[in-house]
Amino acid sequence: MKDKIIEIVSQESNLPIDKVAKTVSLLDDQNTVPFIARYRKEATGGLDEVEIRTIEEQIKFHRNLEQRKLDIIRLIEEQGKLTDELKTDILKTDTISRLEDLYRPYRPKRKTRASVARDNGLEPLAQYLFSFPHDDKLNSIAEQYLNENVTSVEDAVNGALDIIAEQVADNATVRGFIRKLTLAKGILVTKAKDENNDTVYSMYYDYSEPVSKLPPHRILAINRGEREEIIKVSIEPPKEEILNRLYKDFLKPNTATTELVQKAIDDSFKRLIEPSVEREVRNELTEKAEAQAVVVFSKNLRGLLLQAPVGGKVVFGIDPAYRTGCKWAVINETGKLLKTGVFYPTPPQKKIAEAEKVLDEILDEYSVEAIVIGNGTASRETEQFVAEYIKKYNKEISYTIISEAGASVYSASEIAQVEFPNLDVAERSAVSIGRRVQDPLAELVKIEPRSIGVGQYQHDIVAKKLNENLSKVVESVVNYVGVELNTASPSLLTYVSGINSTVAKNIVNYREKEGKFKFRKDLLKVAKLGPKAYEQCAGFLRIDSAKNPLDNTAIHPESYDLTHKLLDYINSDITQLGSNSLKQKLNKLNVKEVAEKLEAGVPTLTDIIENLQRPGRDPRDELPKPIFRTDVLTIEDLKPGMILKGTVANVVDFGAFVDIGVKQSGLVHISEMSNKFIKHPLEVVTVGDIVDIAVISVDLKNERIALSMKNV
Repeated sequence: MKDKIIEIVSQESNLPIDKVAKTVSLLDDQNTVPFIARYRKEATGGLDEVEIRTIEEQIKFHRNLEQRKLDIIRLIEEQGKLTDELKTDILKTDTISRLEDLYRPYRPKRKTRASVARDNGLEPLAQYLFSFPHDDKLNSIAEQYLNENVTSVEDAVNGALDIIAEQVADNATVRGFIRKLTLAKGILVTKAKDENNDTVYSMYYDYSEPVSKLPPHRILAINRGEREEIIKVSIEPPKEEILNRLYKDFLKPNTATTELVQKAIDDSFKRLIEPSVEREVRNELTEKAEAQAVVVFSKNLRGLLLQAPVGGKVVFGIDPAYRTGCKWAVINETGKLLKTGVFYPTPPQKKIAEAEKVLDEILDEYSVEAIVIGNGTASRETEQFVAEYIKKYNKEISYTIISEAGASVYSASEIAQVEFPNLDVAERSAVSIGRRVQDPLAELVKIEPRSIGVGQYQHDIVAKKLNENLSKVVESVVNYVGVELNTASPSLLTYVSGINSTVAKNIVNYREKEGKFKFRKDLLKVAKLGPKAYEQCAGFLRIDSAKNPLDNTAIHPESYDLTHKLLDYINSDITQLGSNSLKQKLNKLNVKEVAEKLEAGVPTLTDIIENLQRPGRDPRDELPKPIFRTDVLTIEDLKPGMILKGTVANVVDFGAFVDIGVKQSGLVHISEMSNKFIKHPLEVVTVGDIVDIAVISVDLKNERIALSMKNV
């Protein structure tokens, strides 16, 4: 069975069967996906993380499918109804829907009209009707089945027809055909419950679209409108085509019971099949839409987490507000909180002079180099104040506005309460806003991923499904970037390969009790961090001031001996890491030849060489930094044809929203993203990208800005 599943996964993923088999073996041995992708390249043939996760998901699906087959076979066998033919059909089924269709006639049902008829002994009469006799003896035969519950021939015949209707509805081939045809040719129709109620769903008040052409974001929007009881939704199947097929498959013409059985078929479709298949089609559409939304959210989240850190700067974080004032926090170069406070430069107080005095004192006292403003309520008024302050006093400082999505979630969380027990919620939020520029990843991992708000209709997706996928994204990014062992928070450490929340807390406790880690191998002294966990996590943890320089690289401790052999081979040592002389020696190597001489794998040796050349490398450093400004741009300033720089704030199926420094992000529609055809905006941009854009149009009344990335 295992070999069969591996063969299926190999075919579905279009990956060589030997690579799939080895990857499955590694996964079954409790190795994490980041570890396998980074440190088991020889075994997997260099499969990347996406390919490994695909194998992981498909293996899980097919194992669950095989288990469900065995359960269904057992359940039918217990009823004494399992035939060899049925068992064969079940075992060769490759979809859940087909499997459940096969099981449907045998699944325990609540009381139905057909079950009542069977209890009343009418199944033989149904068989007689379905035999399509030519002699009309129905009345005399039906009279044989009369009893205290069935008091007339009409009742007997109707009961028998109910049994036929259910038999047709439970036919696996019938259900599969109708479902497939409805997906291909059905029409989704939406109507308003109250046409006079003006809502955001007005476009769906009298709307229809082929099921096969519904885009994912529209499906989720329609589902939400239905849930909020604004619209009614139905699917119109190709009824005539379906009924003609059913008549062809089940009817024999010109017999004594043809018209009666046709009546049962019509009833079966209208009462049993159509509502059920509509639910199944709606569920299938929703599942596909949710899957697409998860993909979009995941890629956006990855882009957000991988934004370049602005390290080495003292920042002044501001959580804007109106009545309660703007809370601020000063954060030093390492993210340490220095001071918090509040000022009131926004309405209704507008204490501009007092706020300017605070800035004067704080900027000078702490040598603040950048101001970071959250983009929530009163953000633009706060920006106006900061920009005018910079201009008025000719200060050599700049500001940026960042998304504060999730900051309120963090500030009220247990993590924040432990980190800053003496601060109120808004002060914690100001700290988070400031730190998001210094190291977005380290700060954002403290927040539940779905609360960060980069996606489409994320609140309409099953929470468990979304959280599982987003956690994998965070895990992937954290391990891709690497984590500084001596400064990482428990929140960050939890996402490191092989480390759970308990071990993460134990690492921090060990650090606080014993002092900074000097060697990676000291991790083995941490409670509950055994050899397997050490194997999984060690390569992803860095020690900036390690006594062994290799501990500040992505080289795994298991490869240290090989690394020393390589350095000996080129007459060098670990004290030369990152030096130009070492780089020159390494660049001259024929990696394949050296790998053979050192009896090493080419992928592992290639990674070692890269890390020796660039120890302590942070891949985010090569990405564009956030845009810092010194003056305010308003929507009134925008004119068609203007060329601006902006930051991609969100990507959805139909385009990308770009922050260009005004109150409202502009939309680059998918048709304006590239001169060539693209299927999805993510082919061109991701969250956090810095892009050049042109203003197409500005709608001041509705505060809508249309942008283009073409020919800019």
